[in-house]
Amino acid sequence: MLKHTETIRVRYGETDQMGFVYYGNYALYYEVGRVELLRKLGIAYSELEKQGIGLPVVSFEIKYLKPAKYDDLIAVETRISEKPSTKISFHYTCRDQHGNELNTGKVILVFINIVSGKPMRCPKNLEALFNEHLSE
Repeated sequence: MLKHTETIRVRYGETDQMGFVYYGNYALYYEVGRVELLRKLGIAYSELEKQGIGLPVVSFEIKYLKPAKYDDLIAVETRISEKPSTKISFHYTCRDQHGNELNTGKVILVFINIVSGKPMRCPKNLEALFNEHLSE
């Protein structure tokens, strides 16, 4: 399993009238976790795009357990446990600064050829990188 934890401090503008993190902002927090996990592996989204590879989200699931509030520190744990094919799945757990679970989620992205917009298999070089790290 590949795993990375990124810490995010909740900004005032990310909260709703009740003082809780607005639910839609977790998609942004998950994206930060996903991008940083890939960066840790040596994969930059910008480089993928230069190679003509896109990764749009095709599924987003989240289960809310407890709200986060302004100025809280949120640990966004991002995991990959399955080898990618045409799709890649990321699993998430967000915790507050006390270790309490705030939510869990799963996001599935599909590899596409940016020019044609059609799905494609995970590129061989990325597949090798994932295989190397997922077999550890």
